[in-house]
Amino acid sequence: MHSPLRNAIPVETLLLAYRSGIFPMADTREDQDVFWVEPRDRAIIPLEGLHVSKSLRKVLRADRYTVTLNQAFEDVIHACAAPRPGHPESWISDRIVRSYVDLHLAGHAHSIECWQDDEHGKPQLVGGLYGVSFDSVFCGESMFSRADNASKVALCWLVALLRLADFKLLDCQFMTDHLASMGAAEMPQAEYLNLVSMARGKPTMSLGEAFEEIAVNAKASDNSRPYSPGQLIAQSLTQTS
Repeated sequence: MHSPLRNAIPVETLLLAYRSGIFPMADTREDQDVFWVEPRDRAIIPLEGLHVSKSLRKVLRADRYTVTLNQAFEDVIHACAAPRPGHPESWISDRIVRSYVDLHLAGHAHSIECWQDDEHGKPQLVGGLYGVSFDSVFCGESMFSRADNASKVALCWLVALLRLADFKLLDCQFMTDHLASMGAAEMPQAEYLNLVSMARGKPTMSLGEAFEEIAVNAKASDNSRPYSPGQLIAQSLTQTS
């Protein structure tokens, strides 16, 4: 059912929708209306079951990309909404962008960014993802990549941060071949809602605090064999993947 409202969706409405297992989408990038989606089946990535290939572990350990948290939320969501090969349209409309920027400012939407220096040494945004958090749940919304494995690196960082912060559930909404290759599992909506109910309550730390802890741990590692943040991420994920 389409909503007649043409302004940003209120933060409280969005949070209530996510807690109820539904989320908004638009027909086109220019559409000012939204419709509410309640999938019959839901995809999640078990936080202890992310599949990280050997080649991806090498990319993480090499720190091919500089990774940040919540440093370019609007840039990430616009990049996710941009046309891409085989997908000229997007469900991320201008109204949805405005709504999720408000959610981000309220502390319930987050982005992970991957940066790479260009030939002039200027950092360029080459990949990332964004999503919604409430209680101990993170709902991944969309990701993009302009360089090899950049979105996968962002996902690895997300899972590591969620685990460190003691989140309980990572929702991916719809199953795709890409998500399946990373360890995603599909379940009925009713089972998903039960997991959401079980994930009530705050995590032990915020994503920002988890990000800072990784930075601190990297600096505090043995000086004879210093670890980079990417190496710490790869090591933490290798223990269970």
